[in-house]
Amino acid sequence: MKLNRTVALVGMMGAGKTSIGRRVAARLGVPFRDADHEIEAAAGLTVAEIFARFGEPHFREGERKVIARLLEEPPHVLATGGGAFMDETTRAAMARMAFTIWLKAPIGLLMSRVRKRDTRPLLKDGDMRATMERLLAIREPVYATADMTLESADEPHGAPVERIMAALREKGLCEDA
Repeated sequence: MKLNRTVALVGMMGAGKTSIGRRVAARLGVPFRDADHEIEAAAGLTVAEIFARFGEPHFREGERKVIARLLEEPPHVLATGGGAFMDETTRAAMARMAFTIWLKAPIGLLMSRVRKRDTRPLLKDGDMRATMERLLAIREPVYATADMTLESADEPHGAPVERIMAALREKGLCEDA
């Protein structure tokens, strides 16, 4: 298949951006990029270490630069960090250079997934669920500006992948090579 535009997945931590993104990229035969992994490679530190040493504003600045660089690459599938789309500059760049898909998942599903790993800097302190609910309240109106919203459920990843593939074909963003 030929992809005509980068597909950028946005949404909360635990929404499935990386796992679904890898599968969509494989189906399309294009590279998969995970913004957090690219940031870690560029910094030589984990996301948690960057947050701990330099703070969230420093991390967001690096994230903005890395995503801008990734958007310059040939079309691929990009999984962004949960807060990336909140940055106005990043959001504008994605609007210009990518087709954005908000993976929208219910709070219960998000919580069941994020509890499995303790590497999420924004969930380190305090009540995890209260933090997630607060972040959702702030972020959902912004995520809703993505080109497409995909309601995510506790289902095999093949189902949302098929819905994304159908939407990409429908919008003329991919075609059989």
